[in-house]
Amino acid sequence: MPNSKEVSMMAESNNIVIESNESTLGQIEIAPEVIEVIVGIAASQVEGVYSMRGSLANSVNELFGRKSRGKGVKLSQNSGTLNVEVYAFLNYGVSVPKVAAEIQEKVKQQLLFMTGLELATIDVYVQGVVPEKQVSAINPANLFDEENGDAK
Repeated sequence: MPNSKEVSMMAESNNIVIESNESTLGQIEIAPEVIEVIVGIAASQVEGVYSMRGSLANSVNELFGRKSRGKGVKLSQNSGTLNVEVYAFLNYGVSVPKVAAEIQEKVKQQLLFMTGLELATIDVYVQGVVPEKQVSAINPANLFDEENGDAK
């Protein structure tokens, strides 16, 4: 990894430790949830992303007004490298490969900018395509589409 930074996970805390070859005042630890939130927000801001996949726990939290920003993101570590999986629903009519590539790039840039960490892989899983909401053309005053109100 560039910038002479290494990533390690502490077994007792599961936090991600940013280690540098330079002398510092101490160590920097980042909770995995923080990285998941950064990735989730970055991915959801890409044009063409309808929403991120959530779990039942996310849905219950949102019912009580707590927004889960890390939903649709799974972070894993394998021998010193960080890997992320992004699960998203896209808007109908967008180019799936183009939006997926934009998600990968946006996540990579945002995580590098905010933490100095680089991900080994950013896997994007498109879970579905959501059509645009159709505006109802029904006139409540004329439910049966009668002309001039002449009912027979």
